[in-house]
Amino acid sequence: MSEARVDNSIDRSEGRAWHAGVFVLLGAALVGAAGWVFYSGQGLSEPAVLVILAAFAVLGVALAFALALGILQPAGRARNDLTKTLADSASEALLVVEGDGHVVYANEAYLALADRLKGDDLPGPHTIERLFNGAADIAEAIYRLAQAAREGRATCEEIRLVQKPARPTVQQHRAAQPDALWFKVGVRSLPRAGGRRATLWSVADITRDRERQESVFRELQHAIDYLDHAPAGFLSLTAQGDIVYMNATLARWLDHDLAKVGSGGLTLSEVVPPNAAALIGSVAGAAGEERTETLDVDLRKRNGQSLPVRLFHRIAFDAEGRPTPSRTLVLNRSPGEDVAEGQRAAEVRFARFFNNTPVAIATVDRQGLILRSNAPFARLFGGGKAAASLTDGGPRRTILGVVAPRDREGLARAVHQAAEGLGDIPHLDVVIAGQASAQAQASGQTERSARFYFSGIDDGELDGEAAIVYALDTTEQRALEAQFAQAQKMQAVGQLAGGVAHDFNNVLQAIIGYSDLLLSNHRPTDPSFQDIMQIKQNANRAAALVRQLLAFSRRQTLRPKVIQLGDELAELSMLLRRLLGERVELDLRHGNGLWEVKADANQFQQVVINLAVNARDAMADGGKLTIATANVGAEDVASYGHSEASLPRADYALIEVSDTGTGIPPEVLDKIFEPFFTTKEVGKGTGLGLSMVYGIVQQSGGFIFCDSVVGEGTTFRIFLPRHVATETPLPAAKEKQSESVDVTGRGTVLLVEDEEAVRKFASRALATRGYTVLEATSGTDALAIVDKLDAPVDLVVSDVMMPEMDGPTLLVQLRRRFPGLKVIFVSGYAEDAFEKNLPEGENFTFLPKPFGLKELGEAVKKALG
Repeated sequence: MSEARVDNSIDRSEGRAWHAGVFVLLGAALVGAAGWVFYSGQGLSEPAVLVILAAFAVLGVALAFALALGILQPAGRARNDLTKTLADSASEALLVVEGDGHVVYANEAYLALADRLKGDDLPGPHTIERLFNGAADIAEAIYRLAQAAREGRATCEEIRLVQKPARPTVQQHRAAQPDALWFKVGVRSLPRAGGRRATLWSVADITRDRERQESVFRELQHAIDYLDHAPAGFLSLTAQGDIVYMNATLARWLDHDLAKVGSGGLTLSEVVPPNAAALIGSVAGAAGEERTETLDVDLRKRNGQSLPVRLFHRIAFDAEGRPTPSRTLVLNRSPGEDVAEGQRAAEVRFARFFNNTPVAIATVDRQGLILRSNAPFARLFGGGKAAASLTDGGPRRTILGVVAPRDREGLARAVHQAAEGLGDIPHLDVVIAGQASAQAQASGQTERSARFYFSGIDDGELDGEAAIVYALDTTEQRALEAQFAQAQKMQAVGQLAGGVAHDFNNVLQAIIGYSDLLLSNHRPTDPSFQDIMQIKQNANRAAALVRQLLAFSRRQTLRPKVIQLGDELAELSMLLRRLLGERVELDLRHGNGLWEVKADANQFQQVVINLAVNARDAMADGGKLTIATANVGAEDVASYGHSEASLPRADYALIEVSDTGTGIPPEVLDKIFEPFFTTKEVGKGTGLGLSMVYGIVQQSGGFIFCDSVVGEGTTFRIFLPRHVATETPLPAAKEKQSESVDVTGRGTVLLVEDEEAVRKFASRALATRGYTVLEATSGTDALAIVDKLDAPVDLVVSDVMMPEMDGPTLLVQLRRRFPGLKVIFVSGYAEDAFEKNLPEGENFTFLPKPFGLKELGEAVKKALG
């Protein structure tokens, strides 16, 4: 194998290139020799010919093997190999090494690089390992590259080679040499004939590229350093309120860490109060436009203190009208930072008054275009983005665009009157336009509203200002007014329902009472017995309806006790599944560590059953009913979106009943708790279910709200106050004995009742049980009877609601005469409805109407002991 130097490169991959003429001359010589021997006539001619033929055969075989092994090649192929020419003339250094480390090929650029780095200190062509021997980090990089080649992977790495100081030449003095050289070294595996593999190394000098990058980086560092230490602040904001850049001067003023900037850790809301944030975000523009606004606002330091500044806020808008990150210059207007101190202090003071007032203020021209506005105006009307869409000129906003279409004519008329200098312009109540209003309509809530006031400007001709518009957000006020009106209506309906129920209870009391008297005189075999039973059963059904009315008016009798909602719902789950049927799925979700509440367990179950039945009726095609419980702390109450007046801050246990039914239309949502209001067909509902639910929850000290979306479903949320157990729990009430007791007795009973039918029934019932009964039609009549007696009566059975003198007043008068007198109050209202009118600690027995013959006898017998 020979070595050839062609165009200053090394190539050992090919054999010597023989010209074809050499073989022709050799063959002609042998033929001539054979002819001479043949024609010479000597006897040795035949052996000589054989020798010459044998030489031809050996030469042919050797030539064939040399060509097959590549030892010999035609000279034309070696000279015309375009690939080799390209590799030899490449500017990138190329080296091919076989697996045993033998250099097969090195182009001219590689030899020049080796001579540049090693000179003549090492003989022969240098491998990569010998060329880049030096620091440990270089050796590690070369090892990684070689390992990648052995694994058949192609990869590259950048290597930094520190130059050794050499004796400087004249040219080196003229051009400064870099301290280090940078090379990009690549490697890949090459297949060769016979299944062998070689490694191709490539080396590119990237020192100049690195120098340019470092130069640009140094210039950028200088620019950042200049900007960071400028006497003014600078920041850049995105449309979403993220701070993508802040210089060191502003960060020092605000006492914020620059490391938080640009990584999503610092937002506009952390350095700007809400009013100022709304004002900064109100800048609008057209596609391709740049806008610069001068804003006087207060920034907020990390410790909460205010920093008065003037912002030169510049925003460019892209081709689609979207704002790009801002370029905002910040001037510190703190005391001592401005030469014109008096003017500065006055401007800062005015800016604070102007931007922190709760009144939204804007100046407009005669056409209603907004020329200036304060931060509350931008916050109330969303920066005027809805208004901007109404103008033809791009970002200029009109005051007409911030209100609903129905109010624009009146608003335009008021602005015109103010521009003409008219005084005493009446205020204008409007609905605020925009997405929030649409959402309010969809959810059935009160729309966002405002009240506008107007005044003219006499000296605004220069700036085009014609009028000043003042706006107050009246959304919450409107909501409270609507809630108050609804509460008044519900209270009025409740009083009416309670009054009807009270009178109706007296009628039912007489029917049920006399039915009991008739039943006591008839045997079950008597034909009239069943008719009397029908009368009593229907009277009891009517009494159930009356109890629902009383529940709505919050005057029914409750027996509250401490209950665990999770346990109550678990006991109720089997009944609920039967009520819902197979097409409705029930999902119970119990909250962890649910707080205890104090409520009537039976009435609570009735609330859940009513809501479940209504949900079932709303899911005629099937669906899912979810009943979930959770604790709601006082700090989480506001997250449910209800005002402090409608849901005070306190700890509650929440019961959430959600269905996937048809939903409730907004026009119906406000009426669902009214008695006798129903959307069901005739005969399928009384309209008292939800009114009873409302009354029970209210009487238990809780709150109930309903959210519904048509086509998606309805959610009822019940908030019951958390019960905190006392150190000495009250003794549990004894359960009512179910076994029959003897209701006969002796003693004098004063019966006070203004309804004659009820009084006659009760008198007859007690007389038949062995008691002496004295009847009184009112409290005054009862006192007169007691004053005439020589001895006090044993028991007073009195109605609560009576003319002239009610039951609690009668009890107070009787206690003055007979402190130990025993009293039973009967009423269709709840016990706590009149208990507050009695002296604290007063002892009495309560019997709710309507009652039967047995209940009256048992109550009297128990009271007399």
